[in-house]
Amino acid sequence: MFCENSTRTKCSFEIAGQKLGMNIVNFDISHSSLSKGESLKDTMENLFFLGVNAVVIRHSLSGIINNVMRLVSYPIKFVNGGDGTHAHPSQALLDFYTMLEKIGSVENKKITIIGDVSHSRVAKSNISLLSKFNADIHLCAPSYLQFENFEAFNVKYHDNVKEAISEANVVMVLRVQNERHEKEGYPDSSEYKRLYEIDTNLLKQYAADDVILMHPGPANRNIEVSSELLDTQVGKTILEQAQNGVYVRMAILNTLLKGDNYAS
Repeated sequence: MFCENSTRTKCSFEIAGQKLGMNIVNFDISHSSLSKGESLKDTMENLFFLGVNAVVIRHSLSGIINNVMRLVSYPIKFVNGGDGTHAHPSQALLDFYTMLEKIGSVENKKITIIGDVSHSRVAKSNISLLSKFNADIHLCAPSYLQFENFEAFNVKYHDNVKEAISEANVVMVLRVQNERHEKEGYPDSSEYKRLYEIDTNLLKQYAADDVILMHPGPANRNIEVSSELLDTQVGKTILEQAQNGVYVRMAILNTLLKGDNYAS
């Protein structure tokens, strides 16, 4: 049930379910009874009685999945496919899996997240997960894209990109989420590009020799990351993230539904 646009998350959950032999229903919000005023609680309970065992939800409202879980009276399973600016747990898991593949461990490794951290559910979920494994987490963003009270998250903050990626083992780039900006007066993309775009020369000059480049997608070429870098071997890791998303989401669905005889 995707109430926001998606390519990687939606398709990988669908492919993951198919690989596990599940029947997939793509719920079309615009043609559903939600557009007639039906509540999410009633929608979910009806879906359960129609035979739906689990629902993957993406929604623009932060916290909505937890709220629906509390309201629904029947044992339908829920997976958070990204809610507002709150969380994107499966993305953090696939990112973590990719890091383990590439660098073996995140303990004491410098992981730098650059971009629109104020609106990024990906950044928040990654910080939450990586902190459990003693990663050295750094954030880099202009002041207008930094989230409040970042000190409480046990991360280090930079507004200078060269300082932020110095000796970094992982550089995770985020796009500027213009669709979530409520304020006016944000600098245009050319200004952001000038100060924060990551390219091959920048990585070679400042980051660790074995640095890996990550991005949850979609990437805006030549704004937060250069097109030439995306098309190098270093940029290929971003495609491998998407591939790992299928495996990780298979594991999520399998774990969630293994007692329902739908996954082996």
